Amino acid sequence: MAPAPMQTEKYTAQPLTVLNEEEQMFAKSVREFAEAEVKPYVREMDEQQKLRPEILKKCFELGVMGIEPGEEFGGSGGTFFMACLAIEELARVDPSLSVCVDVNNTLVINAFMNYASDAVRKKYLPRLCAATVGAYCLSEAGSGSDAFALQTRAEDKGDHWLLNGRKMWITNGNEADIFIVFASIDLSKGYKGITAFVVERGFAGFTVGKKEDKLGIRASSTCELLFDNCVVPKENVVGEIGKGYKIAIETLNEGRIGIGAQMVGLAQGAYEAALGYTKERKQFGQRIADFQGVQFQLAEMAVKLEAARLMVYNAARLKDAKQPFIKQAAMAKLFSSEVAEEIASLAVNLFGGYGYVKDYPVEKFYRDCKIGQIYEGTSNMQKQTIAKMLIAE
Repeated sequence: MAPAPMQTEKYTAQPLTVLNEEEQMFAKSVREFAEAEVKPYVREMDEQQKLRPEILKKCFELGVMGIEPGEEFGGSGGTFFMACLAIEELARVDPSLSVCVDVNNTLVINAFMNYASDAVRKKYLPRLCAATVGAYCLSEAGSGSDAFALQTRAEDKGDHWLLNGRKMWITNGNEADIFIVFASIDLSKGYKGITAFVVERGFAGFTVGKKEDKLGIRASSTCELLFDNCVVPKENVVGEIGKGYKIAIETLNEGRIGIGAQMVGLAQGAYEAALGYTKERKQFGQRIADFQGVQFQLAEMAVKLEAARLMVYNAARLKDAKQPFIKQAAMAKLFSSEVAEEIASLAVNLFGGYGYVKDYPVEKFYRDCKIGQIYEGTSNMQKQTIAKMLIAE
């Protein structure tokens, strides 16, 4: 194989009909940050399976770790839609960093903003916006899609809670210092016993366990968490006791839009790489972009990418407008994750042999995309949600 030509990239603004001027400027700033500060280290972070601490620090300085909270909490005072823009632009360069930012904004911070008491918000939101990564801890070995089958227990000891159990597949497990943990105060009550607690890394009885060795998004840590008589202050409850199931359901509904944004950004990165390569790579005396078969594939990629983006944007706009969005969120996550896998796969094909090696970004996009159909609700769960809502209409 002859050496593949180098690719040049430039910023391309999103459609004017979709983003206003403020949103375009925000998306542009995040993209420029991703290109200048993140891109040079993507391969290194993937190989070392670790996000560079200085990059996370710069994410806080840029304001993308706490987009929605107001200035009183040290946040940017932005919208949920803007959080999705940041997630998308980061995923275009590195889906691993993107999901770290995603979880901090759409799950952890949203749970605090929507359900925590004023005292808990004032205690934790400034830290999450300024310098501290958060994690959202729901899944267990025996409760994935059936999240409410969780077995982690919380015992009321009068002046504190004792947590016992184990969580699995927790994003940001290594980076986080603040954890929202779902546990049951009474397993016999089923989902009505589930309560959300705030656990800090330094709490007695809490340990971050094994870090998973994953197929994709390898720089993003995915860990088990161990609770062995973990002591939690009595006031560290998010929302009402026994109403944690409501927090879990509603927060994940919002989080799925964030995963959709991550998949759109990933697909955009893979598409741009493939488009640039086909314009430069020559075979049989002409650019491969000049072959009709390749052109049709590029056109299909562009159409599906645009459709996925608009579905995600629509769901985010509905959420910001306080309109019903659950069906649209499920549709956006389902479709965008399928589109991301299709586009990443086609990108590998268009690169040919180069698509299968780590010198070019498409093999990583291909590995990274698969998780989109699994976490924060599998594709089958999204189909179930959509179907139930359609039948109920």
